[in-house]
Amino acid sequence: MPDNIILITGATSGFGKAIAEKFAAAGWNCIITGRRNDRLQELAAHLTTTYSIKVLPLCFDVQQRDAVLQHLGNLPQQWQQVDVLVNNAGLALGRDTFDTASLDDWDTMIDTNVKGLLYVSKAIVPLMIQRKKGHIINIGSTAAKEVYPAGNVYCATKSAVDAISKAQRIDLLPYSIKVTAIHPGAADTDFSVVRFKGDENKAGNVYEGYEPLHAADIADTAFFCASLPAHVCINDLVMTCTAQANSLFFHKNG
Repeated sequence: MPDNIILITGATSGFGKAIAEKFAAAGWNCIITGRRNDRLQELAAHLTTTYSIKVLPLCFDVQQRDAVLQHLGNLPQQWQQVDVLVNNAGLALGRDTFDTASLDDWDTMIDTNVKGLLYVSKAIVPLMIQRKKGHIINIGSTAAKEVYPAGNVYCATKSAVDAISKAQRIDLLPYSIKVTAIHPGAADTDFSVVRFKGDENKAGNVYEGYEPLHAADIADTAFFCASLPAHVCINDLVMTCTAQANSLFFHKNG
C-alpha cells in the first residue's frame, strides 16, 4: 500500500467526500476535515473498512483560525508528510442582488472560501517546504472566470481563490510545490441546497433540463492532476458539463 497522504477540507459531502473516496480507493491515506463530526466519523469508518487505509478525521471549522492552526499545526508525526492538500471547503449563500444581499452571508462566504483556504494552506505549506515536495489543489469555480447576476460576493471569493492559486504557484516555485486550481461549473451536489438555505424546490430547479457535473467527475479530475509525473503540473483547469459553456450560458432541453 502506498504511503501517500492526502488532506481534504470539507470532506463530509459533495466534492470533498468524492475526492476522499477516489484517493482512498487508490490506496492513499486520508486526513479528512469537516464541521459535522457525525458525518466525519462515518466517512472515516467507511474509508478504513472499505479500502484498508489509514484515516485521520479532524473536526473543525476552517473559518476559525485558531482551530485550524491547533489541529493542522500539531499533526502527529506520522501524518505530517502531506503529499496533496485539497482546499475544498467552501460554499455559496443566497442568490441576491448586491443591494439586497445579507452581510452575514457575505461574511460567511469570505471567511470560508478565502480565509479558510489561507489558514489551511498556511498550516500545511511549511511541511511541504521541508520536503521540497507537495501539491496544493484549490477548488474554485467557473464563477471565478465570469461574474453572473446575483453572484456578487460568491464570484468575488472564487476570483480570490484563482488569484491566490497563481500567487502560491509563484511564491512556492523554489520548493517544487505544485499548485492546481480546478474550476467546476454546475454540479449536482448539496451546493444549491446550501445556497438556497434548504429550499429543495429552488435547488432542484437549478439542474432541470440538462445533466450537470457530478462530484465523482471533480474527484476523477483531481486524481488525474495529482497522478501526473513530478515535472508536470496542470496550473488552471476549467470544467463544465457539455450543456454549459461558462457561468452564463447553458443549453437546456424543453
